[in-house]
Amino acid sequence: MSVQRTPMTRAGYERLKEELDRLKRVERPSITRAIAEARAHGDLSENAEYHAAREKQSFVEGRIADLEGKVGAAEVIEPPTGGDRITFASTVRLEDESGKEVRYWIVGSDEADPPRGRISVLAPLARTLIGKRVGESVTAQLPGGKKSFEILEVNFPWPD
Repeated sequence: MSVQRTPMTRAGYERLKEELDRLKRVERPSITRAIAEARAHGDLSENAEYHAAREKQSFVEGRIADLEGKVGAAEVIEPPTGGDRITFASTVRLEDESGKEVRYWIVGSDEADPPRGRISVLAPLARTLIGKRVGESVTAQLPGGKKSFEILEVNFPWPD
């Protein structure tokens, strides 16, 4: 059985790796010290610091396991630097029916940040856009209803 690969941009992959590294190098040892210190206070049954540290340890270990899985299954895809067709990691500038322009970067689901214009490749709009070209019009079934857009520009540099 093969591992299901998860598409991700280089920036998203690096962010996950940095968080994983921080949790392993900083958080995990800090929690271990806090547990040892709380144990030194004696009776563990009524030791709030000990229970809080154990709860935090459980959360951090769960997050580490989650991140290790995501990093291990990641397939880093570099954004296209040219062309007029929309693919994974493409940036796209659209105009809606009212003339309002919006910009999106189609990224992996773990990288999505809609308020910053980063939409998941699994989002209804992204799924509608994949494979389309500059100049085409699309109608996407969004949570707020159907909305039409004209594709103005694709694969331009995304300012961070």
